[in-house]
Amino acid sequence: MLVEQTIQCPYCGEPYPSSIDVSAGGQEYIEDCYACCRPITIRVKVDHGGDLEGIEIRRDDE
Repeated sequence: MLVEQTIQCPYCGEPYPSSIDVSAGGQEYIEDCYACCRPITIRVKVDHGGDLEGIEIRRDDE
């Protein structure tokens, strides 16, 4: 199941929509910012029922 979330780039501050696949469970992946193209590390937390618990956004160089 895809969940739409607004992600704010930790580099340029630009918000943009992102689709998160919660059926894959908790995960961590890298997505490039749509505005500045820098890599953003996204950590997704999913509960046991398959619902989105939270998202952690970090710069790739942190």
